[in-house]
Amino acid sequence: MDLDKFDITILEALQRDARMSLQELSQQVGLTSSPCWTRIRRMEQAGVIEGYTVRLNAERLGLPDTVIVHVTLDSHSDEALFEFGRALEAIPEVVEAFLVSGDYDYYVKIAVRDTRDYERLLRERLYKIPGIRHSKSSFVLRTLKQSALPIRR
Repeated sequence: MDLDKFDITILEALQRDARMSLQELSQQVGLTSSPCWTRIRRMEQAGVIEGYTVRLNAERLGLPDTVIVHVTLDSHSDEALFEFGRALEAIPEVVEAFLVSGDYDYYVKIAVRDTRDYERLLRERLYKIPGIRHSKSSFVLRTLKQSALPIRR
């Protein structure tokens, strides 16, 4: 889908605040409400806008620690990759998971209360997933950047 300057401005504004009213958005973009709404619907239907969500503060929810787990699997068959992905989906503490190239197969981002909570998660959930050959954990000390997607102009 080709995006023009109005579409890009709409997307940037929605990434900052998806709860703003259509009137506020229209004013920011420089369009009236009707064409602004038409553009939003078109981008939703084209899959450019996949949905709307809320950013939560993990620390205030009692999950101040983030762990990045690097995982290597025994097998790289389609079935093994599918089953591993399915197992991760069932673990609420798993925030994101990426199949990657390089030394490891997956990078898994996990939100936990503390090191004890993470140790419990390892024993009770992660280490019970069949097919894990090796894992390495790194606690995030500080988040330096967390942002919206860049949109090409």
